[in-house]
Amino acid sequence: MPYFTSPVDGTRLHYVDYGPADGPVIVFVNSLYFGTEMWEYQMLPLAQEGHRCVSFDRRGHGRSDDVWGGFDLDSLADDVQGLLDHLDLSEVTLVGHSLGTAEIVRCLARHGVDRVTRVALIAGMAPGPARSANHPEGVDPDLMRAGTEVFRRDRSAFFADGAHAFFALDRPGNDLSEAYVETMIRRCHGSTARAGVALGELIAELDVAPELAALDLPVLVVHGTHDTSGPIELTGRRAARLAPNSTLEVYENAGHGLFATHADRLTADLRKFAAGG
Repeated sequence: MPYFTSPVDGTRLHYVDYGPADGPVIVFVNSLYFGTEMWEYQMLPLAQEGHRCVSFDRRGHGRSDDVWGGFDLDSLADDVQGLLDHLDLSEVTLVGHSLGTAEIVRCLARHGVDRVTRVALIAGMAPGPARSANHPEGVDPDLMRAGTEVFRRDRSAFFADGAHAFFALDRPGNDLSEAYVETMIRRCHGSTARAGVALGELIAELDVAPELAALDLPVLVVHGTHDTSGPIELTGRRAARLAPNSTLEVYENAGHGLFATHADRLTADLRKFAAGG
């Protein structure tokens, strides 16, 4: 089972590396709570087609170390860079989902773009959903912190109660088996309570708008119209306006979990984008 060592504090981080070693590289950065398994409908077909598909479990997630510290955005971004450096990856298409999009943006702001050629922000939290002086339309941070308190009190109920909205299962075409949804709920428990609370608090203060506006790379923004975790007007559309060289793909009826409900479309869009389309 492969691991690399965090450049921040020596935390052991588990990663997967699928496909041919000499294939065009796509690196996937996960959502909060999930490990690499969330990308199965994208990584496996793309690897079979000849891409090198790499992803890792964030600290406190999946098979990576259970740690107390390092949940600030700078440290998380440095962990992403640590993976790129460990495998000596180049000409990377960097793909993030939800919180992973903010980790990507901060990583590139801190470490530069020498290893990366393009970026895909999937159902992203970037540039940040919270209300601030520069984003008065955002969500009240106190409401977001209240959600973190709900998580803190009973994360089992938090995951089970939130699955329906996460995948927007009430919308047409979002047909997932009950078994799949239950499996993904269980997968959320692969993240520690510490990680969930710390990152919930981070999201309530998240603001990478200036860094996103300075990102001089092709950026694909994919967002669903019915994303309740990161509402499209506060995140996806705003990200597309900020990024100088962006393309926005709006998925009608999709929720936050569009990597599953719209798996084939997302895979096709990533395939095209990674090829320079």
